[in-house]
Amino acid sequence: MAFKDEEQAKAYWAENISLLFKLLAVWFVVSFGFGILLVDVLNEVRFFGFKLGFWFSQQGSIYTFIILIFAYVFKMNTLDKKYGVDE
Repeated sequence: MAFKDEEQAKAYWAENISLLFKLLAVWFVVSFGFGILLVDVLNEVRFFGFKLGFWFSQQGSIYTFIILIFAYVFKMNTLDKKYGVDE
């Protein structure tokens, strides 16, 4: 990567880390919050014949993680173009 100056590099990494923490927070809420803490409340709702709390703990957190990977790739490509370090 060829940043123009140190300030631009610091801004790039600050946005990168901010994005990373936001995506990890979403994954934490889905996997821990919905799959463990709110499982009893969510189990009252059915999703494709399964209790929703069970579904989140078994499948939902995995699907959310995969979606977050694609969101990270998209957002990082946008961030790279913004700072002129794209390929």
